[in-house]
This record gives sequence, C-alpha cells and structure tokens, in this order.
Amino acid sequence: MTGPVLCAVDVSNPHRDDHVLRMAARLAALEDAQLDVITVVPDYGMSVVGGYFDKDHHPKIEEDARQRLNDLVADVLGAEANENIRHVVVTGNAYEEILRVARVDAAALIVIGAHKPDFRDFLLGPNAARVVRHADCSVMVVR
Repeated sequence: MTGPVLCAVDVSNPHRDDHVLRMAARLAALEDAQLDVITVVPDYGMSVVGGYFDKDHHPKIEEDARQRLNDLVADVLGAEANENIRHVVVTGNAYEEILRVARVDAAALIVIGAHKPDFRDFLLGPNAARVVRHADCSVMVVR
C-alpha cells in the first residue's frame, strides 16, 4: 500500500464500530501503513436547527468528538497503538467528508462499517454505499 488506511467510525454509537476499527488496524499492520481514524460531526451551523445553539456549541461538539474518538481507539487498540494513529474529526456530511479526507490524504484504502439498512437507505443510499460508489481508492465494507 502506498497511502494510509482511513477507517471511518461513528463515535455517537459507542463501540458499535469496534470490529471495523480492529479490521482496519490489521490491514494497516499487514502493509505497514499509517492508520487514520475519522469521525464526522454533523454541521448544524447553516440550517434552521443551527439557530437554536450557542455560537460556541460547535467547537464543544468537535472537542467532545475528538475525546470520544481518542478514547475509542485507545480502548479498542490499546494506548500504545493509539499514539501512532492519526485522529481526524471533521464537520459535514459523513460520506462527503470521508471521501474528501481520503482524496486529500491519498488514502490507499477506506475501511467502513455497514449496518442493516432501513427503508430510507434503499431510497437514498447509506453512507457506506455512497463511499463505495464514489471513492478513488479501494473500500472495504465490514459487516
């Protein structure tokens, strides 16, 4: 592999993506590649919903997500491994931000989890499906 392995996790559902993170770590280790772990915070700033929050609400949410991401990686992979992993917290639409970071970092592989789809997913497509369709690199979907 020539680029990093980018693993997408959702820190709002604690430990739901543990198996995804473990798989990404194994794949990165096999190729001696950098492991980057990303979580995406929704952007409420420009929507009607954004008007109900204080101006400093979003930085607090990002900091909370950063701490949760750090804690998750340390819990699942260990503190020593956590020190060598790049933690990425971005704001926006999940699949768009995962794809953007993968392109900017020239990721060789994206590892993402898939959940059981509901009816809405069949009409719009879940994040994992959109990442698979639009990624410039290989994508591993972990069930």
